[in-house]
Amino acid sequence: MRMRRIAWAADYLTQSPSRILNPEEKIGRWKKERPDGKLHLEIGCGKGGYSAAMAKLYAKDTFAAVEKNESAAGLAAKKFDETGLENLALIYGDGADLEKWFKPGEVDIIHLNFSDPWPKKRNAKRRLTAPAFLKQYHTLLCKNGQIIMKTDNPSLFEYSILAFLEAGYAMEEISVDFRREDHPEDPLTEYEQKFVEQGKPIYRSVWNNYKK
Repeated sequence: MRMRRIAWAADYLTQSPSRILNPEEKIGRWKKERPDGKLHLEIGCGKGGYSAAMAKLYAKDTFAAVEKNESAAGLAAKKFDETGLENLALIYGDGADLEKWFKPGEVDIIHLNFSDPWPKKRNAKRRLTAPAFLKQYHTLLCKNGQIIMKTDNPSLFEYSILAFLEAGYAMEEISVDFRREDHPEDPLTEYEQKFVEQGKPIYRSVWNNYKK
């Protein structure tokens, strides 16, 4: 579903303290303020609810959230600003540019939450679990870094499992109904809550980027 345009989003993004205006200047320095914590990267953060909740829950870690839709990015920036959290930042940009913003091995955990499934076969390369993206993640992740994926789309989930395996990732966890049990370590966002209330399963998998 296409998100409606938010008229104030463009202006807000120019003055939001949570938005990193020049993310290329942060390369290699993301964990400077919290060197003992992990660096989480959420690609396609939407309105930002998940990263905001995670940053509050894991205060010792650093959270960078990427969103390319202007309206969604504006909403995320506003949400991040309202939290007042210093371990949370927004990049308004395309996930295809990650290697410009993060050095090899800098990221500890990548989060893919309810990504666009791009259901038509001709658009498969746009999926965030397509081979080109998985190759990029392999470079950015540290040894034993993780990718945590959640989706409500069974077709995308099936496609992604095969793509991860073919790309050489090791499966650590898998669930075809993740929310049938409480998971206080993984905040439930407003978007996800709608599916849970409808009784729809949430598919989740965790992948290890093991490097020799």
